[in-house]
Amino acid sequence: MSEMISRDRVVYLALCRILDANLDRAREGLRIIEEWCRFGLDDASLTAECKALRQELACWHTPDLRAARDTPGDPGTELTHASEEQRSHVQQVLQANLCRVQEALRVLEEYGKVYRPEMGTACKQLRYRVYTLESQLIHYQQQQKLQQARLYLVTSPSETLFVTVEAALQGGLTLVQYRDKDADDQIRLETAHKLCQLCHHYGALFIINDRVDIALTVGADGVHLGQQDLPIALARQLLGAQRLIGRSTKNPDEMEKAIQDGADYIGVGPVYATPTKAGRAAAGLEYVRYAVEHATIPWFAIGGIDTTNLQEVLTAGASRVAVVRAIMQADQPIAITQHFLSRLELNVQ
Repeated sequence: MSEMISRDRVVYLALCRILDANLDRAREGLRIIEEWCRFGLDDASLTAECKALRQELACWHTPDLRAARDTPGDPGTELTHASEEQRSHVQQVLQANLCRVQEALRVLEEYGKVYRPEMGTACKQLRYRVYTLESQLIHYQQQQKLQQARLYLVTSPSETLFVTVEAALQGGLTLVQYRDKDADDQIRLETAHKLCQLCHHYGALFIINDRVDIALTVGADGVHLGQQDLPIALARQLLGAQRLIGRSTKNPDEMEKAIQDGADYIGVGPVYATPTKAGRAAAGLEYVRYAVEHATIPWFAIGGIDTTNLQEVLTAGASRVAVVRAIMQADQPIAITQHFLSRLELNVQ
């Protein structure tokens, strides 16, 4: 009988140590995320949700769980991994701690069922809230990057595609769209995957032209849709709330509809005639001026814009432009990218 009691006591203490360790882990991770929401994003809503999650977890962190803690005797304190020893950017810190919190909550959910069933239920609901928090953070960061982006590179088929895109990224580019209407799906998929990795390495947003399926497969940040492509509502249903959706527009009616349908940004053009949109009449600078007065979401003037006519577009009021040939066919894409960015930033000031 005494052996059974002793065994039960050992099991109980182990259970308490598991719960204590994972409550600490989850609360610490949430605090790290909360600090960025508070000081990095200045977002009161996200900060409040992190704090609420921490406080709800604290209610379960009872004295008996803390009393079971045995840090000197814990074999896990010496375990580490090379990936934990350095972070190259804030996003890695956030992602690592979101994963830490989610894993800890799963442990609390499962072992909590043994300790107190209601604890398991509570931690399950908290885990779902952290998933939602993660989606909100991703979308928030994407929206911030989109708001800050002034230059948008839309690619065209090229033997030097990767070299040119990387050069533009090195020049400060933060937004890239992969566009290739003629390649077969396997080539598109492979190219999109490589470009996505390249853009994310430089902290840039990566958008796929038209193909929602490819965007989902490679983990792109969103899609850009033409007027004849999927409706925005259907694309949103497939992509979820955390990915960006852009829409091409060539007149005020298309602009208003895109905004009402929930586009995150729009293309305004073509400002000038361009072989990218062969046979389509230029919308002209008047449409740019209209966008200045009426667009309520980020918009990019697009179509035939290069270094020779950029000033006209800026004078018309544009603060963001999208280009194709100006960079894709440039002899020095780093220098051209920096030239565009300096002119755009100067115009905003």
